[in-house]
Amino acid sequence: MEEGKKFKNRKEAGLRLGRVLLEDYKNSNPVVLGIPRGGVEVGYYVANMLGGEFTAIVTKKLSLPIFRELAIGAVSEDGSYFLLESGKSMEESNVDQIVKDQYREVKERIILYRKGKNLPDMKNRTVIIIDDGIATGATLVAALETCKSRGAGKLVVAAPVSGRRFASKVIELADDIRILVQPNDFYAVGQVYEDFYNLSDNQLIKILKDYNEDQEIFRNAISSER
Repeated sequence: MEEGKKFKNRKEAGLRLGRVLLEDYKNSNPVVLGIPRGGVEVGYYVANMLGGEFTAIVTKKLSLPIFRELAIGAVSEDGSYFLLESGKSMEESNVDQIVKDQYREVKERIILYRKGKNLPDMKNRTVIIIDDGIATGATLVAALETCKSRGAGKLVVAAPVSGRRFASKVIELADDIRILVQPNDFYAVGQVYEDFYNLSDNQLIKILKDYNEDQEIFRNAISSER
């Protein structure tokens, strides 16, 4: 493996992350939520190890129209949004328009990824939110706030990699944070992966479909043994 690389791909990262979570959450019947797109692939392997329900929670980075790579915050499924310091100095009307545009895409992706279905019931349950890495943490804050508003019992954030610093709101909202590696020279999530490929919508949908089918087979097998 190349110097600085910690994971061959998201599969290896997910399996290693799952092993870290296994002892504490194996029998908790958790809701495992992957942040699209890469977090869904990592989350698939975590969910397979822990059991429970698994799906995507849709968040969308808020960015400037003229500079898409600069995150100013994120919006989540319920329309709530979180602003980083870089977005707090913007005029409210400009922020509102960016949120409106990105929230429209969030709703489209809920239809695409989950066929418009609601998130699983998480009242008083352990909810584990997975991403393939944490850069600013903005999308995680948006996801955490959505889950908190839906009555989650315990909120867990898990990711293979992050920088040493990210949005402090993640730490405030999460009851537990598990991160495998935090490079001192962190500059991008992909820096620790040998193969950090772009996951397509079709691949994401197949991951969710495969998990649901696997769980159905498992449930049927258990029922037949009774």
